[in-house]
Amino acid sequence: MSRITPLLFSGALAIASVIALPAASAQTAPVAKTATYTQVADAYSMPLGNMTITAISDGTVPQDLYQLLIGPSHSHIDNLLDKAFLANPVEASINAFVIRDGERIILVDTGSGELFGPGFGGKLYDSLASVGIKPEQVTDVLITHIHTDHTGGLVINGKPAFANATVHVGAPDLAFFLDADNAKKTGYDDKYFAEAIKTIGVYEKLGKVKTFDDGQTVMPGVKASIHPGHTPGSAFFTVNSQDQSIVFVGDIVHVASLQFPEPDIAIVYDLKPEDAISVRKNAFSDFADKRQLIAAPHLPFPGIGHVRSEAKTHFSWHPVEYRNRASD
Repeated sequence: MSRITPLLFSGALAIASVIALPAASAQTAPVAKTATYTQVADAYSMPLGNMTITAISDGTVPQDLYQLLIGPSHSHIDNLLDKAFLANPVEASINAFVIRDGERIILVDTGSGELFGPGFGGKLYDSLASVGIKPEQVTDVLITHIHTDHTGGLVINGKPAFANATVHVGAPDLAFFLDADNAKKTGYDDKYFAEAIKTIGVYEKLGKVKTFDDGQTVMPGVKASIHPGHTPGSAFFTVNSQDQSIVFVGDIVHVASLQFPEPDIAIVYDLKPEDAISVRKNAFSDFADKRQLIAAPHLPFPGIGHVRSEAKTHFSWHPVEYRNRASD
């Protein structure tokens, strides 16, 4: 995803409840405040071999799909959303993920930080605190790609939020986004480049950024692969522990209800939409064939689950089983 212009979600669910009182005083019973969609910090943890994987919520933002999707008509968008019991605009989760492996605390993406404005994202640090992680404890940050809602949380008031961390990013992305001349060369919004300088650029100046190439092992148990399209250096991170694995996929999908059944639907955030479509279709097919567990930044929280093939180029999303109890 890229920079999003927030659209206020209309028609919020209203739930009124009356406090139970004796019949004589029922007419003066106070009414509870109307419920809203405001949520608190959130996290969901699960084991992966001898590691712990934790999904961290940075919040959600509304997306006007009429403006953002490339190709489908408004009526077609409405039809697909209706099948999923949704309507435009739809909420997109901003998920980050933590990998805890011995002494390492590895963060995958960092949410939007302060860059989307109050009320839109910005819950990353509270969500980390909810599972007992302080920013200074993070040893490494894996960046799937340099867009604001993946790198915004790297900084607080222009300073590194993760003072002791090394930031790992695909070499093509760093070269592309830290060169403002690429905005004119490609026609890509210059805000991407300005915000990259304010976020990952801060770490680059401090010598705290390490780049990787396609197929490179970033650290023990973590291998990166580069899939150009959404951005030049969009990366997957495949994490293995014992006989289990998970792939952190970045922005190959933004809208589950449309892009799984019809992966040819692109979005304006893609630098090269046709390449992004090809990456999505190939990845979905591969993940479905291998029954591969994946983690995605913009699928409904926690954004972890499986892809199933429904036909040659049609797929469906199946979230991981939810558990809220002591481990076996």
